[in-house]
This record gives sequence, C-alpha cells and structure tokens, in this order.
Amino acid sequence: MKHPSSRAFFAYWDSQRGDAPAPDRSDVEPGAVRQLLGDIFVLSSDAAAGYPFRVAGTRLNALLGRDLKGESLPGLFGVDSRRDCEDILGVVADESLALVAGVTSSSPTGAVAHLELLLLPFAPRLHTPLTMTGLLAPLGPRSAGELGALRLTTWRTLGRQSRRLRPRVLRKWEVARGLIVYEGLR
Repeated sequence: MKHPSSRAFFAYWDSQRGDAPAPDRSDVEPGAVRQLLGDIFVLSSDAAAGYPFRVAGTRLNALLGRDLKGESLPGLFGVDSRRDCEDILGVVADESLALVAGVTSSSPTGAVAHLELLLLPFAPRLHTPLTMTGLLAPLGPRSAGELGALRLTTWRTLGRQSRRLRPRVLRKWEVARGLIVYEGLR
C-alpha cells in the first residue's frame, strides 16, 4: 500500500478482526479512525444493486464532486473498467479478502490523477445485509475540480488468509468425445 491512510486503516481493520477472516461491523469504531473518516466509505455488498454507497466521507464526496450515498461504486468507473471493478468487489464480498487497487482518473484540465482504493470486508451477520468498507485517496496533490470516470489499473489481495477459499463453481463442457473442458480452473 502506498497511501499512509490506506496503511493506517488496514492496520486498524486487521487488528480488529483477530483470527477471523473479517471483523464484525460493530468492532470497527469510527472514533478510532477519526482522522481517516473523510476518505472512508461503506458499501452494500449487493451485486444486483451495483454495490451502492451507504456512507461516503466528505473528502471522497469532494474529490468526486457530489454526494455518493446511494450511487454505485462500479458506476464511477469507465465502461472499460466497470466489469473489473465488479469482479474485485465480488472477491472481497465472497471470499472475505482485503484488497488494494491502483486507480487513475482525469481532471477537467486533463491532468491524470492517481488514487489508491482499499476494500475491506465485514463479517456476515444473520438478518443483516452484507457490507464492506474501504478508502479512496489520491496519491499526490489533489487536482483542481472534480475527477472524471475512474479506471482500474492494478489490484492485489492483502494480508493473510485465515481459512481456505470456498470452492468455485465449475462448468463442465464436453467439447468432443473424450475431451472435457472445465471452466474456472487456471
């Protein structure tokens, strides 16, 4: 992680989860990360609804030039990166893995802005919608004006895996007699 806010928020989240794959949402106390709240957000882990923002910090809203509550996180990305964004959100939600991503955008003046996106899952709870938290912060001086569509450049998972990953659903195709292709294996 490059941004100090990302490192600080991840360290706090990691300390709160202990040996669990992710902390319970009630274990993450806003007062403990007060200086980071402007860059932090909470998303609904609802793929069908487009992973909408439940809460977004003031610096994040100012960076993108609007109140993000209710908007879709993948909707902030350009068409070429939207599917990739949905895929990484699915990894965080389904596998309870922390993830950091590099993001770029252009300002109205045409200057390229580099940002860091941190995505952190919360532990699932009965009768409660699944959520995740994260942070989006610029990796340098803030550009003048709001940013345009975001573009995903890189991503990787973080930290330790405290459990085995769930098996993926595999589709079996029989292409020709005696030749079987399993989609989903690498």
